[in-house]
Amino acid sequence: MSDKPVLTVKDRLKIPVQPMPEQPPQERIHNVREVPLGYTPEQAMREADRCIRCKKPTCIDGCPVNIDIPGFISLISEGKFLEAAALIKKRNLLPAVCGRVCPQEEQCQLHCMVAKSLKDPSKAVQIGKLERFVADYERAQGELPVPELPPKTGKKVAVVGSGPAGLTVAGDLILLGHDVTIFEALHKPGGVLIYGIPEFRLPKAIVQQEVQYLQKLGVEVKYNYIIGKIRSVEELLDQYDAVFIGTGAGLPNFLGIPGENLLGVFSANEFLTRANLMKAYDFPHSDTPIYRPKNLAVVGGGNVAMDSARTGLRLGAESVTIVYRRTEKEMPARIEEVHHAKEEGVKFDLLRNPVRIVGDEKGWVKGMEVIKMELGEPDASGRRRPVPVPGSEYFTEFDAVVVAIGNSPNPLIPRETPDLRTQRWGGVIVDEQTMRTSKKGVFAGGDIVLGAATVILAMGHGRQAARSIQEYLTTGVWDQAPQAGTQ
Repeated sequence: MSDKPVLTVKDRLKIPVQPMPEQPPQERIHNVREVPLGYTPEQAMREADRCIRCKKPTCIDGCPVNIDIPGFISLISEGKFLEAAALIKKRNLLPAVCGRVCPQEEQCQLHCMVAKSLKDPSKAVQIGKLERFVADYERAQGELPVPELPPKTGKKVAVVGSGPAGLTVAGDLILLGHDVTIFEALHKPGGVLIYGIPEFRLPKAIVQQEVQYLQKLGVEVKYNYIIGKIRSVEELLDQYDAVFIGTGAGLPNFLGIPGENLLGVFSANEFLTRANLMKAYDFPHSDTPIYRPKNLAVVGGGNVAMDSARTGLRLGAESVTIVYRRTEKEMPARIEEVHHAKEEGVKFDLLRNPVRIVGDEKGWVKGMEVIKMELGEPDASGRRRPVPVPGSEYFTEFDAVVVAIGNSPNPLIPRETPDLRTQRWGGVIVDEQTMRTSKKGVFAGGDIVLGAATVILAMGHGRQAARSIQEYLTTGVWDQAPQAGTQ
């Protein structure tokens, strides 16, 4: 690749963003194959050429795991795809996952100097798409090489939960010579990656391959193993030198309105778990029961709401409507997910909030009464607070409702571990620098600390925790417990 012309910053800024090919909307709503199809090598190299090679790369500051972004992009530009994958994996063992589902537009790409130079956030170098490309390229070459591991330290670490935080902790610690065992409550690994994110956004084979790579490194995974029931955290500490809790935010939140107990009302957790983990979309090859609505309402405006709505279409719904109490500007969902939902025909009923869900004489949903909203002053989230418009209630017919308004941390372990301090809303309290909890030898991270957040933030927690666990295992020193206000 040495015969490539030398590009000036001015040349690079003139290169347009390389769009990633996608399945056409009317084709993809009838299958669960991945929507974006990936870059070709030529497209990836052209997109990589857009990076202006900043002297002070602010994009790295926007990455929770501090990937050497200019470094791997430069290698792509030179056609050194495997070397680019290896460089990413020094900081992130799940690049194929993060390249697909992380909100790069709010993190690394938000700080991209190309976008700032062009005064257009959409013109940022497509870091996520490039990360996905090199991970997919590496996987396509066959079995991934296993690095040489250091001598065993004799230390053992238990990781509770195989979501993004747990997998990151396990990967980091196994490379330091410790024995690592993951305890997973479900029958497959991946946490929210496997039960929450649909196949068309994150193929499950990719998650499985990432976990298999960790197993090749020596990580042991025990399935169908519920810590807090089968064994307690205290019992784990009898056998392991340290414990990391990464059990996520699996407790669905509800609206608290009349009619939520009607048949045909689902939490997004149940709806997506049946469709994703249990493969209800693949009937009759999979016999997992799932209600297939014709006219579906999804309440919420985040990525989970978009996933639920788009899954509803793929299950055969004739009409799917997002009901959200603010405007599109305030939606927490990724711009890309909203765009895909609109392309596929999802309707958006904005500035609306459910008042009650109405059932028929057999106890099944027949519709929902909603009230119009208007935006007032900003609330604690920084978004303008939705305020009901008096007397504006009206009824809309639906035969099913999915509630996708967020999740709370899984309460099982905190409830069974009384000396583990928690926030009022259920999150485990940790020191935000070390991820140490109030219980000696126990660390925590990801959604069990943050509430429902992002994959890459959970991985950032995992990386912080792994560093702190290494220090603890090496020195045996346990600092003061975290204060109530931390994290």
